[in-house]
Amino acid sequence: MPQQLPPAPRLFVRRADELTELDSWHGRDHQLLVVVSGPGGVGKTSLALRWLHDTRDQFPDGQLYVDLGAHAEAAQPDDVLEWFLGALGVEVVPPTLAQRQALFRSLTAGRSFAILLDNAASAAQVRPLLPASPSCAVVVTSRWRLSPLGMDGARFIEVDPMDLRDSVALLERVVGEPRLAVEADAARELARLCGGMPIALGVIGARLSRRPRRTLAKEVDELSAENRRLAGLDLGGGATSVSAVLDLSYVELPPRQARLYRLSSWHPGVSFGVGAAAAMLADDVGEVEDDLDDLVEKNLLIEAGDDRFRFHDLLRLHARGQNDDEREEAVRRAVEFYLDKAVVADAAAIPGRPRVGPRFESADPDVFASRAEALDWLDHERDNLVQSLRAADGYGRPDLVWQLAEAMFALFQRRHHYSDWLFTHELGVRAAQSCGEKTAEARLRNQLAVAFRNLGRLDEATAQVRIVLDLAGEHDLGSRATALVQLGYTYRLKGEFEIALRYFREAVDLETRHGRIRGIGLARRRVGEVLIEMGRLDEAITELGESETLLDNVIDKARARLFQSRALLHADRCDEAARLADGVLADVRAAGSPLHVADAFELKGEIAERQGELVHARDHYRSALACYGESFDPSADRVRGRLAALDRHDDERTPDVPRQQQPGDRERDLG
Repeated sequence: MPQQLPPAPRLFVRRADELTELDSWHGRDHQLLVVVSGPGGVGKTSLALRWLHDTRDQFPDGQLYVDLGAHAEAAQPDDVLEWFLGALGVEVVPPTLAQRQALFRSLTAGRSFAILLDNAASAAQVRPLLPASPSCAVVVTSRWRLSPLGMDGARFIEVDPMDLRDSVALLERVVGEPRLAVEADAARELARLCGGMPIALGVIGARLSRRPRRTLAKEVDELSAENRRLAGLDLGGGATSVSAVLDLSYVELPPRQARLYRLSSWHPGVSFGVGAAAAMLADDVGEVEDDLDDLVEKNLLIEAGDDRFRFHDLLRLHARGQNDDEREEAVRRAVEFYLDKAVVADAAAIPGRPRVGPRFESADPDVFASRAEALDWLDHERDNLVQSLRAADGYGRPDLVWQLAEAMFALFQRRHHYSDWLFTHELGVRAAQSCGEKTAEARLRNQLAVAFRNLGRLDEATAQVRIVLDLAGEHDLGSRATALVQLGYTYRLKGEFEIALRYFREAVDLETRHGRIRGIGLARRRVGEVLIEMGRLDEAITELGESETLLDNVIDKARARLFQSRALLHADRCDEAARLADGVLADVRAAGSPLHVADAFELKGEIAERQGELVHARDHYRSALACYGESFDPSADRVRGRLAALDRHDDERTPDVPRQQQPGDRERDLG
């Protein structure tokens, strides 16, 4: 169950009318869609979070959150849906916006979620993200009213700056009532200067609470000084006062914290940990951690989670407005921080796969306790990794771009994320070209071809691997062998088995010349797969047995035995096939690979069906289907088709399966 809402605001005063209005709209027989609009810093997100946290028990299926305006470019609906679907447990996210919308609506139908869409830029950005269930509540915050959402049944709340009484009350909560009572007039003037903007009141209140001997009158004098005002920060209502508060707070920061405030605002992704911030400053983690905590206490930074931090968008804008010649170097250090971490995680997630990037030579994969832990880290930091790659491209560092793209391949191969996969690898290919890194370009094109093929874009996949064949000569037999395998896969999907077999055997020869044992094993397994489909079963069984002896990875060996079991099944050696399939299932379960578990269950279902054990076949197919959940993976549709065929009693034999959807075809082990 996703629990993505940021923490409830620590400083929140009244807004009783708005909260009452939200309560009155909630609980009716239609979906609640509310647009909370107002100028930046007025407290829109705080209001939304306060209400959603107060009512969270009424949304038992969880909460989803996204900041739609966190980057320079507004978040696209297809990307947001990918994040949401991932949070809802979908492992294979469909490639198109329409498919993602349909799956999201299917997953939310009849369920009760609270969804906060923060910092929306337009109605068009919001509409694709609306769930299907009337039990859901969607709260949208925006600096614009987004009136077109009225056609979707939206209600509207416009959040104005707080009045003087509420502004003083908020200051009182931070500073304390006794202190304000002594200087009541100064307190009111201070509240007036903050323009009723909670962000300004919070910052100035935090400063006063840290300086108990400072008078409010002194604060008023400093804030009123014209030379303290920051020109050019167009923040909307109360802008001049907000600018003055932020500028004054910045001037009073100690040099270390001021530098941290400036440089960390250029962090490539939305939120960051202590390690990334320390890297940007080239400073000690312990020292930076203390400074980050101080900035949180001063309300100049938001604690986004356990040791995670982010900026309010106005504070980020203010921090970036402070000139710092070190900015570009700090971003480079952040990019290299993420690159180093990603290299280690990638090496741990798929050990033994050849890499090109120089940092892999010294990577210690034992930093991660397991492959799953390494993949989880890559998934957790995916936005920061993609934004780092984008930043490296923007700052003219193509050498870092292609290395980052390569270091994310394990994540994409295991967890898909096709939008990011295509974006990073297309950029990585261009970067490798500009660096004259032909081997890196060839590897990235091969990896890009996998994405295209998995998406059914076979012509584009073929175009990529043919370029690789032109690029990779005797100096890069590994890339050439992988490209031949890719071509073989493409022709196999087209049903042109003789051509596929020729390419697979060419790959075996090249891998043998190259001396890559795993590559030889994988290529021979593919030879065995296509031999099954050509009906040359004895040859297939021999080839697959030899393949397994060459492989030392648990999943690789299990996949070789899975296809060997399939060959035995087609040869009507069902008992042998069943024993082998049982071992495959045990191995892939132990490895924690749900999609491979699905393949094993499906194979066991086929065997049971061939043996006339239709009840067992149904059980196995249902177990396979459970592994997919609500996944888009086309294999799930194939399993549903098998179950439907059994239910119709059309045939007691295994139903015909379209060639492009054979079990086990998904690409998991690019050589």
